[in-house]
Amino acid sequence: MTRMNEPEGAIALSEDEFTSIEICAGAGGQAIGLHGAGFRHLALVEIDKYAAATLRENIEVHPKWDWERDNCDVLCKDVVGFEPEQDLKKSAAFYRRGEVDLLAGGVPCPPFSHAGKQLGEDDERDLFPRILELAELIRPRAVMIENVRGLMDAKFDDYRSRIQASLEEMEPTDDGFPGYEVVGWKVYEAEKFGVPQLRPRSILVAFRKDILRDLKYEAPAPSAERVSVFKALEETMLERIRPFEKGPRAAQARQVFDDWKQAADKDVAPTLVGGSKKHGGADLGPSRAKKAWRDLGVSGMGVANAPVDGKPTGTEDRDLFGSGGPMLTVRQAAIIQGFPTGWDFSGGKTAQYRQVGNAFPPPVAQAIGESIIDVLRAARERDRRAD
Repeated sequence: MTRMNEPEGAIALSEDEFTSIEICAGAGGQAIGLHGAGFRHLALVEIDKYAAATLRENIEVHPKWDWERDNCDVLCKDVVGFEPEQDLKKSAAFYRRGEVDLLAGGVPCPPFSHAGKQLGEDDERDLFPRILELAELIRPRAVMIENVRGLMDAKFDDYRSRIQASLEEMEPTDDGFPGYEVVGWKVYEAEKFGVPQLRPRSILVAFRKDILRDLKYEAPAPSAERVSVFKALEETMLERIRPFEKGPRAAQARQVFDDWKQAADKDVAPTLVGGSKKHGGADLGPSRAKKAWRDLGVSGMGVANAPVDGKPTGTEDRDLFGSGGPMLTVRQAAIIQGFPTGWDFSGGKTAQYRQVGNAFPPPVAQAIGESIIDVLRAARERDRRAD
């Protein structure tokens, strides 16, 4: 296995770094996790303008993303029209068919979600056919596809079988790249990887047959203790009540915090819901989810305005002191989702919250990314010895 020729003047990839192309990248939850695992992104493709702006703006300022700053194409476009040969500009010199290490994507969940009609392949938003087309076109060494747990329901057994067959029966290319072997398609529970949220996700992992050969893929095992909502949000909730600690509402602010602490220290959060653009403003989900939040001392009826420079927002009667408990800010929702605190979101409050609510938790993506890299690294060493 050889590395791609690196363009003159580019930041070289180390032996512990691997390349990826990601579709339906959203606000970067999966990209952050895969980056932490050791992948360097050639392209992040996302149709939503606010999420694409989030990706661009964070890549510009984060020191650890210096490789992507110089070499990653963030494309705000419909993935149906994504053509690597034409669309890759900054990363063009790195791209060659068969030489990308990973194709990843969290394809739209509504076709399979229990919160929707579960129309599956009959839903116009189903992008499984497109990511399979891209796998055939790009022929990456590995493929990772993320979706909701609902995809694993019995009603989709036939569809999953056809997706797997599409990968495993893919014809070899003229230049000798074979199809894939699906090595895992299972549900991962986010709270078992340190994410303070009930968020089960189904993950398909496949390797090109010439890469896998005699190697065995080991799925990541649970890696962390459960983190309660209180433990995750204690610092940010203290920041929100701090402007009132010495004023006329000091006692009320302390009571709000104490009541929330008592409730929030019990458990992890329910699944955050990003919602659809076809509906109204952001809230924390349907009635069942709102009740679960209420049991944790949080009002799910909306999203709070965030204090700026430690100053009151003027909406605390709704956001912090309401009878249903404090609402979450976008930043707090992002923490519940497993985003690092320095990752900022573009757009208005509703657009920001939807980016957070629709994301794949970075810690889960990182664990799976590391398990994929274990195989890619072993294959690289095996093929180097053979040379």
